[in-house]
Amino acid sequence: MEWTRSTPLQFATEVLLLLYQESLFTVRSVHELLWGYKDRLLSTIHVLHPEIDPIFGLFSKMNGTDDGEYVFLSGETNYLNFSRIVEWKGKESLSWWTTEACNMINGTDGTSFHPLISKDENIYIFSSDFCRGASTHTTCRAPSPLCKLLRAVGSSRASPGPARPLVLVVTQCSCIPGAPIFLSAPHFYQADPKFVEDIEGMHPKKEYHETFLDINPLTGLVLQAAKRMQVNVHVRKLPEFFETGNIRTLIFPVMYINESVLIDEASASKLRHVLLEASVVTGIPFVIMALGIVFGIVFIVMACRSQRITEESTEEERSPLIRTS
Repeated sequence: MEWTRSTPLQFATEVLLLLYQESLFTVRSVHELLWGYKDRLLSTIHVLHPEIDPIFGLFSKMNGTDDGEYVFLSGETNYLNFSRIVEWKGKESLSWWTTEACNMINGTDGTSFHPLISKDENIYIFSSDFCRGASTHTTCRAPSPLCKLLRAVGSSRASPGPARPLVLVVTQCSCIPGAPIFLSAPHFYQADPKFVEDIEGMHPKKEYHETFLDINPLTGLVLQAAKRMQVNVHVRKLPEFFETGNIRTLIFPVMYINESVLIDEASASKLRHVLLEASVVTGIPFVIMALGIVFGIVFIVMACRSQRITEESTEEERSPLIRTS
């Protein structure tokens, strides 16, 4: 519709809608909205403007395709760089955003991290879905002296700078170029309350709508994760089209995605075995040290006792013998 507003073809567009007996608003199945359907109006416009795709679908260009080639660091020279992304699609930075920090390609893809992650460490993830990198903060999932599991959750803001309402504009990098698409957490969790209040039925809850990663801090392996995001569109009144006369400008949720993963029992058993071996290997020096201290104390005690016995024997030999008759 933005295209029709900026061209003299607005009237022709309305004529085509009447000719095809179609409306600006259409009812489609979930499958069609996700994977695409061929629109008659867009097909006609495509003849004159090939850049207009006749197929509309939120994921029509993403079915069975990858999101580009990545270049990772192995961490051989610095373990902190293990699996860190340095290039995506042949580029070392993005060009969609207005600041250098937002255009950085840094962090991992979220499937693994460097070993020996410390509590309260900030780790970075690059996600092509969000068209940018994001910072996460790690804390102990369950309070314990050893902190065997870290939970990483998104920071209150996606990158350095002033806090934002956590609704991300991805118009320039979405699979439908130019479409007014916004990403957020499901039910606008942690977003500005105005987005929640604008839509009836929004009930944001941390346990259902938070994105998180549960990481083993020793190995950097992800044991459980949930990526939850909501696809929204910017809806507003278009005075040129009478059908939009009663529409109020707002961010309208279309769907939300919950991609969750949990390590299987067989893999968890192998990990427990490896961690047990690591604990044993790590503990051997301390065991040897403790045994050394114990044997040292025993040796000192025995040496002191032997010396005392020797001194007592020598003293007895030097003392005169007293005989009685």
